[in-house]
Amino acid sequence: QVQVVESGGGLVQAGGSLSLSCTASTRAGTNWAMGWFRQAPGKEREFVAAISFTGTWKRYQDSMRGRFTISRDTDHKVVYLQMNSLQPDDTAVYYCAASQANSTPYRAHEFEFWGQGTQVTVDS
Repeated sequence: QVQVVESGGGLVQAGGSLSLSCTASTRAGTNWAMGWFRQAPGKEREFVAAISFTGTWKRYQDSMRGRFTISRDTDHKVVYLQMNSLQPDDTAVYYCAASQANSTPYRAHEFEFWGQGTQVTVDS
């Protein structure tokens, strides 16, 4: 079983920035693409960004492109989501997900393992 753990959520003022981190306890020698999703109160979970194992492929939700940046460290073990110019509409629980079966996943069903989520609250 792969464990996915997010960290870095919190409270920020509108216009501010936050950086989320995610680690997945994957076996050495296996390749995992990673993604971020979010779910606001009363809304469905939505795609935020995803990155391939090598980091050469990235995909963003159109509304977040230019404000959010996904990256991963050189050991491919930690994935980051840098969020800038945050607005109250960005308030949500942010989930990290891992996919071994798909090299360029961006739909929820393409990810096999999910974290518990980390709360991001943007105060106006």
